[in-house]
Amino acid sequence: MNENIRKLFPAAQRYTYLNSAAVSPMPSVSAGAVYSQLKDVSENGTLNYMNWVATKERARKLVAEMLNVREEQIAFMRNTSDGFASVANGLSWQKGDNIVTFEREFPANFYAWRRIRDKFGVELRLASEKNGRIDLEEFISLIDANTKIVSISAVQFSSGFRADLERIGEAARKHGALFAVDIIQAFGALPLDLSLVDIACGASHKWLCSPEGCGILYLSDKAREIIEPTLVGWISVETPWDFDDYEQDFKPNALAWESGTGSISLFYGLEQSLKILHETGSENIEKYLEELTDFLCESLAGKDYEIISSREKGEKSQIVCVKHRGGLSSNQMAKHLEAENIIAAPRGNRLRIAPHFFNNQDDIERLLEVLPLV
Repeated sequence: MNENIRKLFPAAQRYTYLNSAAVSPMPSVSAGAVYSQLKDVSENGTLNYMNWVATKERARKLVAEMLNVREEQIAFMRNTSDGFASVANGLSWQKGDNIVTFEREFPANFYAWRRIRDKFGVELRLASEKNGRIDLEEFISLIDANTKIVSISAVQFSSGFRADLERIGEAARKHGALFAVDIIQAFGALPLDLSLVDIACGASHKWLCSPEGCGILYLSDKAREIIEPTLVGWISVETPWDFDDYEQDFKPNALAWESGTGSISLFYGLEQSLKILHETGSENIEKYLEELTDFLCESLAGKDYEIISSREKGEKSQIVCVKHRGGLSSNQMAKHLEAENIIAAPRGNRLRIAPHFFNNQDDIERLLEVLPLV
């Protein structure tokens, strides 16, 4: 995007790093911020505790601003899986209910629903993948009056398919279902509109370029009224520091989902990375990554690779998945690239290429130069 951003990422100097859909490297300023908090604890113990809390709250404010929601609608979890599990376990289920999702969702957005299916006899309805796409007509046709929740990724991890959240959200609302979205493969790379979304779950270590361990849970006001917080602790209540009142109410918003203290040093890194992303702008990042991935796909035309990812308007994302026409496996391709210091990821029978805003066209040209032809 520009050399000043690229210079912040040491990994971009060492590798052609095209794997931000798995774990993005952290900018050096974020790693330094994490260390600064650990050093503070080492040297001062709890003396600066309120500074630690303030840092976490500033990170929450940045998340809320980037998602265009209120701060109290954002809870920090350990990861995406915790978010979906807490939602699934906090709903009231009965036979006859159904859940609508996609057959190739990342497991974080599947196992929580599978458990509900098995425990309560709820029907789990799965839309199929067709040529790297989700047929939204088919997906929406699965939603009916007995659908309690509709859950899908904003961007699919194994294809890069980008869902039409507005269209799905309108269908869910029409039938009275909650709409949940896995945002981990979108947040930080694409602008997100959560106006029709009731639940969003994600985490910090992919496109947010932050330490692992900062999960994000968004709950709309409607969702907060319906879903019960089930994993609660001392900071879930309205006045946590009142240690004498054991009967006080839980917080009336998403903050009730935060049960206790966590790895506060991670929020120091998250805050710094969010600042960089926020200042750069999600629309600018989206446009830049579209240009990079369009260049990649155009350059692959006529070569021995099939592009699995949809490149249709409204469906394409910053993730491009390809298959080798000559039969090379995704593992073979990924190992070949790694030997040349190019980092991409095998996902099933596909090689996943995922540039971020610290990448440039030279990185894509380097990839094209090294991709195996036989």
